[in-house]
Amino acid sequence: MDDFTPVRTERTFEIIANGIRDRIRDGNLRPGDKLPPERELAQQLGTSRNALREALRSLEHAGLISLSKGARGGAFITDGDPSAVAQSMEDLMYLGGAGLADVTEARLSIETAIVEIAAAKGTLADFNRLDMNIDRVEALTEARDMDAKADLNMEFHVLLAEATGNPVLVLIMRTLMDLLRSVHRPVTAEDTADIIKSRRRFMQLLRAREAAAAAAEMNDHLTRLHDLFSRAEMPDSG
Repeated sequence: MDDFTPVRTERTFEIIANGIRDRIRDGNLRPGDKLPPERELAQQLGTSRNALREALRSLEHAGLISLSKGARGGAFITDGDPSAVAQSMEDLMYLGGAGLADVTEARLSIETAIVEIAAAKGTLADFNRLDMNIDRVEALTEARDMDAKADLNMEFHVLLAEATGNPVLVLIMRTLMDLLRSVHRPVTAEDTADIIKSRRRFMQLLRAREAAAAAAEMNDHLTRLHDLFSRAEMPDSG
């Protein structure tokens, strides 16, 4: 007979953090809400301020709350911070559990689905925001402002995800963009005006609700981008 596995006992700060998570899940706490002051909250929970602080730090690291100091400071519920998820994924990459190729391969699959949904559900306002992004990228390309151009190139994909109306897909795309941010800047310097032409073609197809053709155009662009990413190095990788 196999030995029993010891039962893990939750530590105090984990119980506190999970209690706050439960209140977020059930809608009692919403983005922008401020938690009670530290002393008051510790008294309500019947716990020490040290345990409460540890719980709040763990929630901050998870991207669920933001902590600020000062007269108007405190602990605020966020609307979801994808950088926390991106950091975990980046750590996984450094530890060898996943590679850049895995990330870009996943992105190809996810973005294909996003394009198909955006073609079906996107509004005229969504499409106009995407066109405005392309116009701004074109102007920055001519001005050779590569840092700002890189930011807008990544924003395009988030705007596309927002056109689906699905907050989960938006969060996934924001996470992927945060993860790829470190390699996007060196790559964008190699990127040419071809991206503008590709995006214009893509938008014509998206506005026409031609999902398959739009997805094929996006897939072709992302495949070329994947080749550039594969030659780029993650920061501090040598």
